[in-house]
Amino acid sequence: MSEKRDLMSRRTFCVLGATAATAALTGCVAEGEGFSSAALGYRPVPQLGSPEREPFKVPRVDMNRIPREFHRQYVKHSGRYRPGTLVVDTANRHLYLIGEGDEAIRYGIGVGRAGFAWGGQARIGRKAKWPRWTPPPAMIRREPELKKYAGGMDGGPANPLGARALYLYKGGRDTLYRLHGTNEPLSIGQAMSSGCIRMLNTDVIDLYERVPVGSTVVVVHGEASV
Repeated sequence: MSEKRDLMSRRTFCVLGATAATAALTGCVAEGEGFSSAALGYRPVPQLGSPEREPFKVPRVDMNRIPREFHRQYVKHSGRYRPGTLVVDTANRHLYLIGEGDEAIRYGIGVGRAGFAWGGQARIGRKAKWPRWTPPPAMIRREPELKKYAGGMDGGPANPLGARALYLYKGGRDTLYRLHGTNEPLSIGQAMSSGCIRMLNTDVIDLYERVPVGSTVVVVHGEASV
């Protein structure tokens, strides 16, 4: 990969939902032709960050068990969004980081029930490594065994937010939605019963390195026209 492409690749970004009541993001983008990977063929994206040097062990994932369409790879985009924009396509379980020229980086994601409850535009308000997780009251009601974490769970391999979290803000306020890692890698490409948007830990580490605080995030329901 050229130095220019690697620099472009440093600008990207996964989401644990809170509850639908916090869904302050509105204005979904209409369906359209989407991205195209066929013209490029499958080209993996080099890893940024160092998963092997994390304070907690990042378990290896058997990528043969995850369909290739959900592997991190380069695809083409039409230029509709500015470079550095993150586009979350909930219907197709993809997250895109728009790059320079006509290329984007595509990541596979898992989408929970809350992930379909909101859409529109926000910004990354802050980023965290091995973030603390506090289950929302609605989740505790559904799963009473989580009550012991009502005060929060420290970051680590058992934490459902995984290795990184990117916090979505709108109008200067935390929406309570996050783009984050997962301790359930086989949930990538799936619709889950809880949560919002999750990524492989290696992917969210990579994305964390590519996107700065302040980056625009657009969430669409239906095929993304990008």
